[in-house]
Amino acid sequence: MSKLAVHGGNPVRQNPFPAYRTIGDEEKNAALQVLDSGILSAFLGSWSPEFLGGPRVRALESDWSAYFGVRHAVSMNSATSGLYAALGAAGIGPGDEVIVSPYTMSASACGPLLYNAIPVFADIDPDTFCLDPASIRDHLTPATKAIVVVDIFGHAAAMEEIMSIAAEHGLVVIEDCAQAPGARSGDRYAGTLGHIGVFSLNYHKHIQCGEGAVVVTDDDNFAERLQLIRNHAEVVLQQKGGDNMNNMLGFNFRMTEIEAAIAAEQLKKLERLVDDRVIRADQLTRRLLAIPGVTPPLVKSQCTHAYYLYVMRFDADVIGVSRKEFVEAVKCEGVPLIEGYVEPIYLQPLYQRRLLFGGTSSPWPQDWEESSVSYDRGICPVTERMHYKEVMFTNAIHAQTSAQDVEDIAEAITKVAAYYTSERA
Repeated sequence: MSKLAVHGGNPVRQNPFPAYRTIGDEEKNAALQVLDSGILSAFLGSWSPEFLGGPRVRALESDWSAYFGVRHAVSMNSATSGLYAALGAAGIGPGDEVIVSPYTMSASACGPLLYNAIPVFADIDPDTFCLDPASIRDHLTPATKAIVVVDIFGHAAAMEEIMSIAAEHGLVVIEDCAQAPGARSGDRYAGTLGHIGVFSLNYHKHIQCGEGAVVVTDDDNFAERLQLIRNHAEVVLQQKGGDNMNNMLGFNFRMTEIEAAIAAEQLKKLERLVDDRVIRADQLTRRLLAIPGVTPPLVKSQCTHAYYLYVMRFDADVIGVSRKEFVEAVKCEGVPLIEGYVEPIYLQPLYQRRLLFGGTSSPWPQDWEESSVSYDRGICPVTERMHYKEVMFTNAIHAQTSAQDVEDIAEAITKVAAYYTSERA
């Protein structure tokens, strides 16, 4: 048996893995055309033809609507802004409760706080790492007004069940699809399954324009409110006319013309970029299925996966060594592998101390100990087990990854697993 690199043996891989690069001549030419036009942004924060932005912004929104089969697409300067605008458009306000995921980037969880609402953490499904519908039901109260669902790692959440819960209780569902553009659930794209969907164009996503986002909806009212919140709603509402003042405090969440031009070219590449990830992920999965104690990503029936990250589950009892030791050994073989993802969000100081606006407990109630909401360790046992014991992932599965690159990843994991399991025999 080969000696592990962590013990002084030869590593499986000597060279670094290729970086993910999607920018080409198409994006460069599109950006140059914007520069040549002299119009880098055409938004005005007043009720006028320019309120909805310039020609590149509007073209991107039109292309996005057509691609994803939605009625409205509203560009933003980031997915964080998109989530904040979506919660505002949904009418979230003081005292409301919003069910969120504990295992994701923090913006989807802390967004309700912007509107003095309370984030409530439900647990995740151990197979997809998305919100578990059963846990959502367990956390419903008369104060629940919305659910922020995250299609984490590239797999759509159980949206059919979640939308059924929402319909039953009159809730708005906001789908954070930052990590799953191009993934499907049935015959529909992830991100189009809730009332409002948020896509990211951040630099390390499937497609990107540096920073940016697109928010989608089939609801005319939500779309208009998203546009208002994006662009100084408090001024525009008076000029436009209207009496619904709920959350009409506007921001500057506007996208530039250069970003929109680049994003439009990236959108044309999305299908190919996702297909390439799927090919390489399927190749790795076929190799890892033979390794006891390492479970590759699950793709549920009628779904496809976009593989933002290739996430595995580790069983220390089967392998016979801690996850930390296993991951370090694989890394020494020259393969990028990371344990855990993000610490459960409710364990962050913001939620543990509950001090925010003006250093006060607002929006949390003074009688917090009497509240049905908890941020104690142990409230999401599946999330904590996944993060602290089982989840490990590689970010080396993407369009620039070759078949040989995947073989090296599989060989390193196989080599390390075989060594430790044989030690137990």
